[in-house]
Amino acid sequence: MTTLQVGDKAPDFKVNDQDGNSISSKDYKGKKWIVFFYPKASTPGCTAQACNLRDNYKELQKAGYELLGVSADSEKRQKNFSEKYKFPFPLLADENKEVINGFGVWGPKKFMGKTYDGIHRKTFIMDKTGTITHVIDKVKTKDHAAQILI
Repeated sequence: MTTLQVGDKAPDFKVNDQDGNSISSKDYKGKKWIVFFYPKASTPGCTAQACNLRDNYKELQKAGYELLGVSADSEKRQKNFSEKYKFPFPLLADENKEVINGFGVWGPKKFMGKTYDGIHRKTFIMDKTGTITHVIDKVKTKDHAAQILI
């Protein structure tokens, strides 16, 4: 797994969100933006992470950030997740792993002694040129916005 690092450019992508809208990396040109990756919609850690970002969304916007969540879930599952928790930001249904592989967050994980491939919970912060300025590898799901707003 080769994860993008500070100084790398965000990859080009075009993927549908929970409502079937096409979202492209080009939509964020000239904006500061955040892409947070989570393993699976509606699971406890992912819910805590996304809800923390939702609860601090106004602060993130005040700091000038646009926000984008990504997992390999279907549009339907992302829509259910978004509607249930009233997320004000798009969730990409990256079933083909275009964004996930582009940022390099798919790879081997360990859980209860077993190794399997999956999405690593990571967050990338980009400046207005699309250059990565910060990577959060150890996401605190219940306090993630504070990690971003340092």
